[in-house]
Amino acid sequence: MTTIAVSKDVKRQIFEFGTMGENCSDVLLRLVKSARERQLHDLLMNEEGCVPIEDALNRARKKWRR
Repeated sequence: MTTIAVSKDVKRQIFEFGTMGENCSDVLLRLVKSARERQLHDLLMNEEGCVPIEDALNRARKKWRR
């Protein structure tokens, strides 16, 4: 275990996300897990630089014509 220093306001905000019986570590762990899931979602759903499937199929058909 370790101790991290946070202001009373930050501690209050952390516990606002908590449920009955959770300690600060439980709340923070859940928040980190949620943040990781959100990052993965944002990465997977980012359409920047993507090509619509129909365009990709048309390009492939042109490139690989027999």
